[in-house]
Amino acid sequence: MKNLSSLTAIEIDRIIEMAWEDRTTFDAIKFQFRLSEKEVIQLMRRNLKVTSFKRWRKRVQGRSTKHQAKREFSVGRFKCTRQRAINNNKIAKR
Repeated sequence: MKNLSSLTAIEIDRIIEMAWEDRTTFDAIKFQFRLSEKEVIQLMRRNLKVTSFKRWRKRVQGRSTKHQAKREFSVGRFKCTRQRAINNNKIAKR
């Protein structure tokens, strides 16, 4: 497993972005960054404001799309129309 303190600012930013996305599973985060769900929760707790963290936890708990095994669909993914323009968790100016 990757140490939380060894992550770069860009990696932390990307993990937070992936954690907020409804259809990005914890398995995808684990595959890409080698962080378990528990470690993602720790990272979110350290890097978000208290109210933002509580809002995220409330949103994620019980959400079947965040867990690969609980998903009702197996193929396909959602892609936001603005996803191409998002860079480092900021929407690029047009």
